[in-house]
Amino acid sequence: MISYRSLRRTVLSCAIGALALGAAACSGGSGHAPPGQAGRPAASPSAPAKPTAPPRLAPGPSGLTPVFKSAQRGARDAAERTVALTFDADMTADQGPRAAAGEHFDNPRLIATLRRLKVPATVFMTGRWAEEYPAQARDIGGDRLFEVANHSYSHYAFTGDCYGLPTVPAAGMRADVERAFTAFRRAGVRHVVPYFRFPGGCYDKSALRALTPTGVTAIQWDVVSGDAFATDAGAVTRQVLDGVRPGSVVVMHCTRSAAPTTERVVRDVVPALRAKGYRFVRVSELVGSAARKR
Repeated sequence: MISYRSLRRTVLSCAIGALALGAAACSGGSGHAPPGQAGRPAASPSAPAKPTAPPRLAPGPSGLTPVFKSAQRGARDAAERTVALTFDADMTADQGPRAAAGEHFDNPRLIATLRRLKVPATVFMTGRWAEEYPAQARDIGGDRLFEVANHSYSHYAFTGDCYGLPTVPAAGMRADVERAFTAFRRAGVRHVVPYFRFPGGCYDKSALRALTPTGVTAIQWDVVSGDAFATDAGAVTRQVLDGVRPGSVVVMHCTRSAAPTTERVVRDVVPALRAKGYRFVRVSELVGSAARKR
């Protein structure tokens, strides 16, 4: 029979052990850990998983900035029918006075429609646009449905004779791209990918060489929507539907003043392509697919 004094010692020993060891089990004064836990270190919170870096293409010949146009492989399987809708948020460095006078270089209704239709998209944003519309830039960049890519700071051309745009000197090209990334950070844009679209789509070897240190992948397109300055939404819709192939990249615009029909076009194009078995993806998915096949 256990004496009162012995029982008291056991109870006190368990109480002290529980305080010191944080819930160590006491049973009949044995002092042993439950089976399977002997020598196991205390659990610690797991470290958060590191976000996966957006895919990039390997540098081109002579280390030039790689250029991606589309992921077309002649796929006929509906499971491979992917298409990326991309939207250029254009605003040149000298258009501040026009914005102050009431011209709209943004298109919040378009972004709302993409969300309502659950369409992933890539927005190629100029740094000047992010400065003019920081709240919208932050909102787009904080939504995992979208990804924000670089469309230069100034929206000036990186070659001569590019749709009448002013030209960035070769010595200033890298700085112009890096200034856009800085504008995104200052605006609080979170989901930024290391992709760059040349203003007007104009580039040459000199421009590709100048951007090599930035580590970006240049993104072009294979389907021109024709939405820039268009007034006939039906014509733009037909052009997109006629041009899309599996793996296509479609270029459109996210500026009310320069592309007033785009939101209407998206409302027509999205269900039509889905009816054909297409799945909408961000550019990063197409780049990743191309990188794996190289």
